[in-house]
Amino acid sequence: MATDKLKLPSYGGQALLEGVLMRGSSYVAAAMRAPDGQVVVKSEALQGIYKSKIAKLPVLRGLVLLWDALVLGTRYLVESANAQLEDNSSGESTSSPQKSERIEGAALYSTVGVSLLIAVGIFFILPVILGDGIGKLISASEFWRNVIEGVIRLVFLLLYIWGIGKMKDIERFFAYHGAEHKTINAFEAGVEMTVENVMQYPLEHPRCGTGFLLSVMVISVLVFALLGPLPLLFKILSRLLLLPVVVVLAYEYMRWTANHLDSPIVRILVKPNLLLQRLTTRPPTPDMVEVALTSFKAMLQLEQGQATATDTAK
Repeated sequence: MATDKLKLPSYGGQALLEGVLMRGSSYVAAAMRAPDGQVVVKSEALQGIYKSKIAKLPVLRGLVLLWDALVLGTRYLVESANAQLEDNSSGESTSSPQKSERIEGAALYSTVGVSLLIAVGIFFILPVILGDGIGKLISASEFWRNVIEGVIRLVFLLLYIWGIGKMKDIERFFAYHGAEHKTINAFEAGVEMTVENVMQYPLEHPRCGTGFLLSVMVISVLVFALLGPLPLLFKILSRLLLLPVVVVLAYEYMRWTANHLDSPIVRILVKPNLLLQRLTTRPPTPDMVEVALTSFKAMLQLEQGQATATDTAK
């Protein structure tokens, strides 16, 4: 397998509902298992911000990751949810009840908007209020109030992940997450990409978004500590305004650790990220790995075709 033609850090992915999304530097592909058992593949070229100068500039390129999670990832997640409402083998008309339940248009943007507001409220605004209140109660310094706020935010995140992980549908979602990791790990090991080989590889991966969330939590404490004492309202506003800064710093940290895993110190630093992934991954079944492999191979074929076209043009 020609793993030397493409930069491995350019590969990423995410779990979908009954599917997996794989993203390269120029293309993205998603494979989803439809209710009739068939694997449906969708792909597209990455344009716009992915090919802009921002995507190549240190620090600012983290904004691409934020866009990727909020826009591209959400769009395919909704696409996979809609796919589960369509039974392609039933031959139903588009006016069927299942078809009318599709999430699209205004309903899609409203759902995403409300979800973001709830997430910001629970994971950013509420920890600020609680951290400030507890800090005043125990007469803590501003630094320790930021630490308390960060701990509360992390506890909320862990409880949320642990709680939703008990739901049957989310357990399957986490299993597809594990399938995505195993597939990337197998590719980076250079083995033949078969279901049997991929099943042998670890569930954890150092570039996982779960670890990225933990990095955001830790870095946010350090960044917010630099602001000094602030009134509660300004403190809340500062968290919201500085969130993109925290995200890009966390991205650069994750990128740096992923490129220096041969260092014993870096391997120690990424341990908490890998441990946290035990909450967001489950051992996948072979049919789940088959879906992840289908997605990865579709993306890889497009990426290699792009690389061949570029070499020919030269």
